[in-house]
Amino acid sequence: MILSCAIIDDEPLAADLLASYARKTPELDLMGVYNSAINAMKTLRENPVDLIFLDIQMPELSGLEFAELLPKKTKIILTTAFDRYAIEGYKVNAIDYLLKPISYEKFILSVNKALEWFKAVSSSETSQGEEFIYVKSEYKLVRIKLDDILYIEGLKDYVKIYLKGEKKSIMTLMNMKKLEEFLSEPKFLRVHRSFIVNMTKVNMVDRGRIVIGSMFIPISESYKEKVQDYIDNHTLI
Repeated sequence: MILSCAIIDDEPLAADLLASYARKTPELDLMGVYNSAINAMKTLRENPVDLIFLDIQMPELSGLEFAELLPKKTKIILTTAFDRYAIEGYKVNAIDYLLKPISYEKFILSVNKALEWFKAVSSSETSQGEEFIYVKSEYKLVRIKLDDILYIEGLKDYVKIYLKGEKKSIMTLMNMKKLEEFLSEPKFLRVHRSFIVNMTKVNMVDRGRIVIGSMFIPISESYKEKVQDYIDNHTLI
């Protein structure tokens, strides 16, 4: 597998070093090097790459801000001279987090993580029509069958995915918005700022709450219309 990639870093020496690493790595196809997120924005949104090596601290638009604007299929590896941004990296669903100065050995380890991610996703997309997502949990990449998900709860910087059967739940450091982008409507609906529900698992809607088994999940005012539309489309009169 070969991944198309780009490098965004406002430090010329750092950008040149990463570019030299990318060019001698057979699994990477370097499509561009940019000195700011602003300069990269139009090109990479119209012609997205698989992977971006993205500096965090840049003028005008930071790497973290830029990451929120990328297509969901584009993955990022954050590069920075500061270790205090690790949590923010998980929030934007980064594949990895590289501290400068970056050795080729560390660069290759991150590339291998990205390859593992893309191979896993590719495998899920071709596996007899079954749908999966992959999340990081306890330093592992865990595959979750979408049909096993009952609902998802947002807990500050984490989300907790509740599953049917013996698996019960999985906790992962992730942004609810990012996870919502992976889950297609109308099967999965955001019903509250803290909850996404698999609507095929709902037993009952009662007094502004969704009932799944013994759990009661609130429906907030801002999502009430969307939930009601789903119910109306599945109601026999």
